[in-house]
Amino acid sequence: MKALVCEEPGRLRLDDRPEPGSPPPGWALVSVSHVGICGTDYHIYGGKHPFLNYPRVMGHEVSGRVVAVGADVAIAPGSPVVVNPYVSCGHCGACRKGKPNCCTAIAVLGVHTDGAMCERVLVPAGNLYPAAGITLEQAATVEFLAIGAHGVRRSGAAPGATALVIGAGPIGLGTALFARIAGQRVTLLDTSVERLAFARDALGFDDTLLAGDGLADRVAAHTGGEGFDVVYDATGAAPSIEAAFAHVGHGGTLVLLSVVRDTISFSDPEFHKREMTLHGSRNATRVDFDHVLACLKDGRIDVAPLITHRTTLAGAADDLPRWASEKTGLVKAMIVVDAA
Repeated sequence: MKALVCEEPGRLRLDDRPEPGSPPPGWALVSVSHVGICGTDYHIYGGKHPFLNYPRVMGHEVSGRVVAVGADVAIAPGSPVVVNPYVSCGHCGACRKGKPNCCTAIAVLGVHTDGAMCERVLVPAGNLYPAAGITLEQAATVEFLAIGAHGVRRSGAAPGATALVIGAGPIGLGTALFARIAGQRVTLLDTSVERLAFARDALGFDDTLLAGDGLADRVAAHTGGEGFDVVYDATGAAPSIEAAFAHVGHGGTLVLLSVVRDTISFSDPEFHKREMTLHGSRNATRVDFDHVLACLKDGRIDVAPLITHRTTLAGAADDLPRWASEKTGLVKAMIVVDAA
């Protein structure tokens, strides 16, 4: 089968690889339909990911159809599915607490193990969720949207809460969409005029702030000096994360959706003065995937404006490196492996 391999930072190759073979008990063989290109994939290509060995087949935003199943699998061949790429051990402390998204032995497709930028992939059947009622292209957006949905759920913020989403990339936009669905009053902050204009014109987020000089004063003016009830940082940038603490109001919450290599520091007196809650938000769980699927099916989420670029598995060898640096007009790029 064909697979797009990142052999080392800065080098992609379309390769011929052996077929995955018959699925063992509890597993399924999936014919890949669509794969979304994530910021993680660009980081892997650029050599900036902290948890990765090369060579690697990337791809963890995946939809497809079941080709074959092993013993004790109820899902039928031919079924359209969303792939949950977080393969957990099922028995560590986090898994026993119902948090397989932060399993101590987690293996994320396309990161810790080879992913789905290929024609077929073996996946535990428990990681496949039915995608009937939506297109397979829509289904390939479920994983990245679930990241934002999980962060919103982690916040615990009530309807009517004021929310600042920092970073208007795909994860930030997804977070903003689900914060809005949760009834939060959303403001978007970014360094890019273009991205804020997209959020306004394509997604209806009229309340925006442009990062830059005097931001702290502008946030204070925007909130009547009170700060935001909840702040979500989706930038993947340490300076932005450190600055975000100051945007949280007294009694408020900061949710960190991105991971950085750096050590993050903050003022403990300011943190305690606010009695702030700080949440890490990692990956997503089944309940988040189900919430996204329900929102896609009933029309609360329209992903059409978000998918701005498309390519094929062969074309991605040239397109992914270009999109890693040429961001104008790019929100979400999609690899169409098999549209049938």
